[in-house]
Amino acid sequence: MESTLPKPALVAARTSPKAATITFWIATVLFCLEMGFTAYAQLNLRDAAEGFTRLGFPSYFRVELAWAKFLGILVLLAPVPARLKEWAYAGFAINLVSALIAHFAVGDGPEAWAFAAVTGVLWVLSYGSWRSLQAGRA
Repeated sequence: MESTLPKPALVAARTSPKAATITFWIATVLFCLEMGFTAYAQLNLRDAAEGFTRLGFPSYFRVELAWAKFLGILVLLAPVPARLKEWAYAGFAINLVSALIAHFAVGDGPEAWAFAAVTGVLWVLSYGSWRSLQAGRA
């Protein structure tokens, strides 16, 4: 005899638009704050500049990356076309994966790469909830 209850996977997959919106804004604001802090640090703190040099990156790349982060934050928070947001999310994903690879390549411990890993989790939450909201609008 077959059950008349809905399949659990189908029930669990439903997320209300309100929950997705709340998740999106919390994750996105926290993500943007973390990325904004790193961009500020890269431009203004000597330790961040020395860290870039230790990882093997040239000084001009540190400045270029910081300004790209500020621009990406603006795109994520502003009402811009979805394609532009996709590019910003892609750029941040490349940045975070590259940061993890750079720290692993020089043998850094969790104290050095944990910030990038936590920021990556916020990226996943922000991007995933944004995609959920986009799917709901379609």
